[in-house]
Parts: sequence; structure tokens; C-alpha cells
Amino acid sequence: MNIAYLITRADSVGGATIHVRDLARAMLDRGHQVTVILGGRGVATDLLADAGVPVRPVEFLGRSIHPIRDLRAVAELTAVLRHLHPDLVSTHTAKAGWIGRAACARLRLPVIYTPHGLSVGNRISAPLGLLFTLAERVAARWTDALICVCDYEKRLALQKRVATLDQLYVVHNGVRDIPEALRAVPGRAPVRLCSLARFASPKDHATLLHSLAALRSQEWELDLIGDGPRQPHIRRLAAELHLSSRVHFLGYQPDPAPILARAHIFVLSSRSESFSRSMLEAMRSGLAVVASDVGGLGEAITHNVSGLLVPPANPHALAAALGGLLSDPSQRERLGAAARAAYQARFRLEFMLEATLGVYATVLERTSKSRRTP
Repeated sequence: MNIAYLITRADSVGGATIHVRDLARAMLDRGHQVTVILGGRGVATDLLADAGVPVRPVEFLGRSIHPIRDLRAVAELTAVLRHLHPDLVSTHTAKAGWIGRAACARLRLPVIYTPHGLSVGNRISAPLGLLFTLAERVAARWTDALICVCDYEKRLALQKRVATLDQLYVVHNGVRDIPEALRAVPGRAPVRLCSLARFASPKDHATLLHSLAALRSQEWELDLIGDGPRQPHIRRLAAELHLSSRVHFLGYQPDPAPILARAHIFVLSSRSESFSRSMLEAMRSGLAVVASDVGGLGEAITHNVSGLLVPPANPHALAAALGGLLSDPSQRERLGAAARAAYQARFRLEFMLEATLGVYATVLERTSKSRRTP
């Protein structure tokens, strides 16, 4: 099978980028032909090249809405796809999803869209949400399948009428396993917390820092992995809260596993999520997880069994959950072991790969039949 993957931007690496890298690499290992198309060149291009994944940068595909550039992006992508002649196109993230589906409609190519968080919920402002909802409804006519990374996303798609039930499939994210040497030992002290998230508004690092300010009397250190536009603001906030000596900004890490291995608690204080890949990496490490109860996070974490779920944007609730774990090593060990077991049972990369291949086969069979129909 000849598969073209499309993702919006090369200048930043997020969960969707890693998802595409792992999926593309696994497909190559299975003997399929793969090309990843993305806007421009940057850290994402390097990440894919380091994994041995063929990359095709395009000039006009960008994250921001720009009608003229977007029309040129459709034309440019149409030319690239005509040259590659893939059996299937898999588009990822909102902008690439729209541009890619428009180009595939022109070429009558089977196309799948994976949003990694539909831009029709509470992730953005109401006016933009309405605009994106209308855009998604238009693009739904060009969509052979929409892969949701969690059940929450499927329900949202149906609620906003951006896809029909027969277009929707749920394939939970999965991550590759790590050696036993990279597993965490959450019961140890002194306690090190870790958060792996891009510095952007939906990730809400501010709530995390305010909760930890209330726990300054306890012994802890915090590692923050990631980059993004709000990092300077969060650095200033850490200084204002007199936490600078205890909060460590580690930047983007191509492989966060060694940093997670030395941690004891993983925190995700997002106010909006679809289905966090970083949380799965923490579960894989056997860490005690504390996460906001948003999006599909509750589909991976069972409260007080494999982690703790707290209301979003609530520093008092987050402080209470973290404070209890900081003083209770046995609870950290219990939650970490259950998180690791949940990862092994449901969220390994192999499970995601098999489910995704199943969707590919269904789409190719369906489109083949429709083209044979007089």
C-alpha cells in the first residue's frame, strides 16, 4: 500500500507529529510505501528524517488562515499527490485536514482525517468555533473516514454534525513500549513532579504553578518538558510565585522517557484535551498520574485506581490531589502500577497500528466498491 500522510507544520513538534512519525515508521516496517507531507522545514522534518521516514515539504501549507496562501496550498498539494499517486491519504490536524481533503476531492483519492482534537469544542473562542464547525461540515463531504482518538471526540463530532456515524471510527492513541530500565519508581523520595505539554493556553501551566505555590512547605521539584509561545509567561509566573528554584524548564525533548523515569508524579493540568499522548507516556513509565478531567482523559485514567482526575482550572483541587500524593509513597506506587497495567492492556503502539490498518482496509474496500458501481 502506498500511503501519504499530511500534517500542517514543520516548525513545531506536538503529539500529532509524534503520532504520525510512529505510524509512518510502523507502516514502513510492515513493507508499505510511505511519504509524509508537511508545511515547510523545521524540527518536525528533522524528527521524521531521523526516524528514516521519507518527507516531502510543501511551501504554502501553514497553520494560520490565509485565503490566497490556502488556495495555493490546495493547488500545490494536488500536484504533489498527483505525482505520488498514493492509494490512501491520511491527514492530521485541522488545517492539513481541510487542505488535504480538498486536494483529495479534486483527485478522487481515498482520504482519512484524524483531527487530534476537533476545533469545534471549547478549545477556541465561540466565533472561531462556529467558523471551524462550518468548515468541517463542508469538508465532511470529501471525507471517507474520520478517526477520533477517543470516544469523547466521536461524541463531539456527532453533536456538532461534522461527520456522519458511518464516517466515524475511534482508535485510541498508542505509544511504543520502553525498556524496564526506563520505568519510574514512584515511591521514592524526594518527590520529583513532571509535566510534558506544549506551552500553549489550553495546557494551563498557570493552574499547576498556583497549585504548587500552595504546597511550598512540602519537598518537591518540578520538571516542565516542552516549548511554545507561553513559556516566557510561565517563567515570569514561576518567579512571581517564588518557585523559580524548584521549577525547571527543560525545553523540547525528542525522547522524554529518561526524564519521566526519574520522576515520581506526572501532572497534566490542561483545561482542554482530546486524548493526551504525554499522559500515555507517563502511564507507560509507571508514574502516578494527576490529570484534569477533560476530553477523553477519563477513558485512560480511572479515578483513584490508575490515577487521579481533578476539575480543570481549579488550583485548589489540584493542590489537594498533589499534596496527598507528595506525602503518601504507597499511593504513588499503587497508582503507578495500575497506570502501567492499563497502558499494557490498552495503549501499546501495536494496538493502535492494528486498529488503524483496519480502518485503512475498510476505506479502501468501500471506495473501490463505490468506483465500480455504475
